[in-house]
Amino acid sequence: MQLPADYHVHTFLCNHAVGDPNEYVVQAKVIGVSEIGFADHAPMPREDFDDWRMSKSQLEEYIRLIEGLRARHTGLEIRLGLEVDYIPGYEWWTERLIKTYEWDYIIGSVHYLGDWDFDNSRKIQRWNEVEVDSVWRQYVELLIKAVQSGFFDVIGHLDLPKKFGHRPKTNVGLLFADFFRVAANAGIAIEINTSGLRKDCREIYPSMELLQEMVKLGTPITFGSDAHAPGEVGWEFPRAVALAREVGFKSWVRFIGRKREHVELRTI
Repeated sequence: MQLPADYHVHTFLCNHAVGDPNEYVVQAKVIGVSEIGFADHAPMPREDFDDWRMSKSQLEEYIRLIEGLRARHTGLEIRLGLEVDYIPGYEWWTERLIKTYEWDYIIGSVHYLGDWDFDNSRKIQRWNEVEVDSVWRQYVELLIKAVQSGFFDVIGHLDLPKKFGHRPKTNVGLLFADFFRVAANAGIAIEINTSGLRKDCREIYPSMELLQEMVKLGTPITFGSDAHAPGEVGWEFPRAVALAREVGFKSWVRFIGRKREHVELRTI
């Protein structure tokens, strides 16, 4: 059995993942993913920005770490990417990060609305102080800007605000309609991220309703486990592939040096 590439894997450098990165690669081989791609949380210019990403001084260590794994495991394609937060005002920093190395891909994610990292379990109380639909609208507006920035190859965990079970009253298809138009024009890929199955929402990112809209638009897809432990690599990928095929996807995209190619999405 061969599974699609897992392009959303973290390392201990982000301060909230466990295990030796070599264990992640071994797990990838065991379960049969076609490639493994590390995309750890990129540093921010201020070291005290938050506590769930590598520091600026660790970026070179991260690159050396993954290059070492490539040399050690020649039987498996190992890709090197970054997960970069789109935060207005930090575009200059994102541009600088992208130029530091010949990355295979850059995942763009929105975790912050202002100073609130809304998917942080330590800050979940703030959800009781906001209007949920307003949060979703602000989130989608930032996703649109992220796509328009041209920095990213993939958009990560598309409907992330549902993580703790906070779902909008507004139809999600309507909420994301403008985003999908912009994303389609940009040709950007969107990941099917299985980590939602491990969260309170108990649902893959994005939902089936959003996946159906993506199929209509011919949106390219990647797969990601958002692994923070070796055992999470390729997490529930057979389920994700079955869902993608049920909705109507025929292929996924692989990245090498930020250039992509389509790969047939096979029955598992």
